[in-house]
This record gives sequence, C-alpha cells and structure tokens, in this order.
Amino acid sequence: MKRDDFRFFHKLRVRWAEVDLQKIVFNAHYLMYFDTAVADYWRALAMPYEEAMHLLQGDIYVKKATVEFHASARLDDRLDIGLKCARIGNSSMQFLGAIFRGEELLITGELLYVFADPATQTSRPVPAPLREMLAGYEAGEPMLQVKTGTWAELGQDAGRIRTEVFVNEQRIPADLEWDEADATSVHAVAYNRLGQAVATGRLLPAEAGIAKIGRMAVHQVLRGCGFGEQVLRALAYVAARRGDRGIALHAQRTAREFYARLGFEPQGAPYEEAGIPHITMARALPLAGAPQTSASNG
Repeated sequence: MKRDDFRFFHKLRVRWAEVDLQKIVFNAHYLMYFDTAVADYWRALAMPYEEAMHLLQGDIYVKKATVEFHASARLDDRLDIGLKCARIGNSSMQFLGAIFRGEELLITGELLYVFADPATQTSRPVPAPLREMLAGYEAGEPMLQVKTGTWAELGQDAGRIRTEVFVNEQRIPADLEWDEADATSVHAVAYNRLGQAVATGRLLPAEAGIAKIGRMAVHQVLRGCGFGEQVLRALAYVAARRGDRGIALHAQRTAREFYARLGFEPQGAPYEEAGIPHITMARALPLAGAPQTSASNG
C-alpha cells in the first residue's frame, strides 16, 4: 500500500506506555491505533457515531481484524494511520489500513465489520444512506452541507445544537441563551449526509458596516474537524454579499486560536459573558474561499 491509496489519515505520536522491552511498539497496540483511526474516520464523515447508529437502527461489529508487520514503530515516532472503506457487501464493510512513518510503510491491516441489530447482534443489510455516505467520502465528495435561512426555517435544528452545547454542556442559563436577536438574524446549520444537524451559528444585522457572528456551536463529538469553519464561512459569505465591510464576534477564550487561524484579531481586553472568559475578535471581509451553502427551503 502507498500513501496515495488513502484519502483519510489519523495522526499520532508513539507514547512511552506503548513501547515494550524490545523498545518498539508492542504488537497489540497497532490494532488500537487502527481502532482509534476508525473513530476519527466517522468524524471525517461528519457522523456522530452513537446518534447516527441509532438513526440507522443498527450498529457495527468487528467480524475480523488482521495485522501484518513490515517494520517497527518506536518511541516518539510520528505516525500516519491511513484508512479507507474498500468494499461494502450486503451486510459487511471492509476497511483497509496502513501505518506510515513518513513515507515508510510499517504496518498493514484489514478490519471487517458487520452491520447488525444491536439487540440480537444478527446481521442486517447496510442501510443505503450509510452505503452512499461511505462511497461518497472515498470518492472525494463533501460530507457536509451548510444551509442558511431564518429562525422559522432553521430554528428547530439550530436550537437543538445550541441547547446541547450551551445549556447542557456549558451550563449557561437558558434565559441567557435565547433572545430576540434570533428573529432578525441569518442562521446557518450544517447537515451531514444522514440529515443530522451538527453545527450552527448566526449572523446579526450589521451596525456601521460591521456584522456580528454569534452562537457558534458544533456537536461535541465532531469538534476539531473543520465543520465550525464551514459554518463561519457560510455566514461571512452572506455578510459580504449584503455589503458588510467586516465581522466581529465574542470568542470564548478556548476558541481564540480557531478564530485567529481564520484571520480574526483580538480587540480590547478579555471579559466574562455568562461566567465564561471571552474576547472580542474581528476581521475584514471577505474571507477567502466561497463556502458550499444553500438557502434553506424550510
């Protein structure tokens, strides 16, 4: 196998606890590396695994796992775990994997999964939406669609994400989360190919040519995958099209580097909102690169 055989890679560094007395990675850990990569593979498909399996009325079970050793990884090696769905049968899915250190192939593997009823663990056909999602990803197709629209059109899905992230996870009081600005804002919701809403944000009316983006939220399982950026770009695109000169936002301190990578710069001193440290950040419009968006049809 070659690196070019894979669209998906999971990166990791070998830890001390994974090295044996021969000073190489203990053989059983390579299966753990592949399994960790599989979890990230589902994230690359914008698929929150547990919720998606519930929606598909099944789950995925390992039928066979094989590993072939070509060379050893050592402490502090930086590894790239390539993974691809190579074949989908009636109820089975074959994943092929390879572990690289730079261009050097260390390990190859095969993981054979079966889609099954969780209650009985008896196999059932791979659902068509999952089959199409896997084939689409391996073909290089986008896994996410961002819709923009009004609160009436998108509020149910946007509200569900915001409740889970801000109210349930961050413990922001519900009466601080909901305000009259929702009715006058442009909302963006990102959907995966199963139709699940996984990220959201809103664009408030501009003041003196500066728009404000807020209520940016991404499903907890899918953070760090670039889906928040797609929502932000969709809202910035709307702002630029209506003639706004710049955008500003109140960034949570933990998200500051995320916004900085997109060209936002801090404005003024940090402060607290709803008990959480924030800082105002702003940048000029437009953002480079047009997003893949669509207007909501309700």
